[in-house]
Amino acid sequence: MTTRYRVEYALKSHRRDQLIEWIKGLLAVPFVLHSQPTAVFEPQRGTTDQMATIAHRRYGEIMRDVEELINDHIAHQQAGTHERSKLKMLVPSVGMFFTPLYLHDAFVYQDNRRFISSRRFVPPSFNDIRLILNTSQVMSLTRGGPIELITFDGDVTLYDDGESLTEDNPVIPRILALMTKGTKIGIVTAAGYTDARRYYERLHGLLDAIYASNLPSTYKQNLIILGGESNYLFKFSEGEPDRLKFVPRKEWLLDDMVAWQDADITELLDVAEIALKDCITTMRLEAQILRKERAVGIIPLPGKKLFREQLEETVLVAQKILEISPVGRRLPFCAFNGGNDVFVDIGDKSWGVRACQHFFACVPTPISAIPIHGRSASVDAAVIPNPDPTSIAGAKTLHVGDQFLSAGANDFKARLACTTAWIANPAETVALLDEMCELDEALSRKIK
Repeated sequence: MTTRYRVEYALKSHRRDQLIEWIKGLLAVPFVLHSQPTAVFEPQRGTTDQMATIAHRRYGEIMRDVEELINDHIAHQQAGTHERSKLKMLVPSVGMFFTPLYLHDAFVYQDNRRFISSRRFVPPSFNDIRLILNTSQVMSLTRGGPIELITFDGDVTLYDDGESLTEDNPVIPRILALMTKGTKIGIVTAAGYTDARRYYERLHGLLDAIYASNLPSTYKQNLIILGGESNYLFKFSEGEPDRLKFVPRKEWLLDDMVAWQDADITELLDVAEIALKDCITTMRLEAQILRKERAVGIIPLPGKKLFREQLEETVLVAQKILEISPVGRRLPFCAFNGGNDVFVDIGDKSWGVRACQHFFACVPTPISAIPIHGRSASVDAAVIPNPDPTSIAGAKTLHVGDQFLSAGANDFKARLACTTAWIANPAETVALLDEMCELDEALSRKIK
């Protein structure tokens, strides 16, 4: 009984997104009822086309129903009763929504690209739904007005794991196009360096491109890097040899972050280090401890590689030990799997994104009514207002990252601060930004 519980829950549930799994289950019903795998043996083309038409309609109906549930959940958020929403009862782990999601329109958009309705053997997958959610979020942001801030993770989001952002990376012209429109850009990364040179080495392609561009100086300064999740801030500076200038903490820390005590930081890292050392001993890991100013982790010995299961076990052990420790209740932290290492950082990406929002100190334009196609609900009444008028609102911010699982994934907490897009590789980031541009241009043409 205990072993089954550990296999089914402890080792698997942290690798699932419950909302996506729930939607996937809903779409499995029309797939089973209407897909016709036997059509591959039939010469009539009409059978396949009819099947795709029916499946498209049924999938779309389900997506519209989920849309309504999300709108109801947002309305409960507005009233402070989100725990009573129907969606919360159906998906207990569901969190906060900053905007409505156009799931029906997003499904139609992705179905035209992925031909989900035409499949007879493979039902709508986790990745199908993840991309539909991304599109629905981008649609909501573009229809709700200009996106004021986009934050990106680094590894696997802007560039391949362990690599750097070189001058030939296709994401660079997309980011420059965003900055041309006045959009603020933040790179919120786990890499925690106090030296600008280290960040320049990782991001030199983008930094050099901004320096060489014809962007106004004020727009060039709309790029910042927040390292160590939420611990070190650098802003673009044309006068620095590494294109970056260190910003002292007193100039950007949030009020709650100022209250973090140095003694608590040291104590939390001490507890985390002991937990990590125990994992090295217990699993005989070929790894060593690396202690930084505001982080501690394990890295493999030279020439060695850690297995995914070892990394996940180490994350879960460190996280559980810190969660039950007194200092872990006083101080926010993030334990995450870096692909071939594990680190515990002070703070997390929700604090990092909030710090970016606060640093730019942009007073957002009041959210106007956003039309909902085929619905009578008032979106304007459902959207959460910005609680801090000195920061960019979560409804005007998008965080793009690759790690959104519930444990061992450092982008997960960003959902507390803003809207998010879950990508799987740098190519998907490029596709997402192209999608954003395409939808924005289509909306502009429609308005004209």
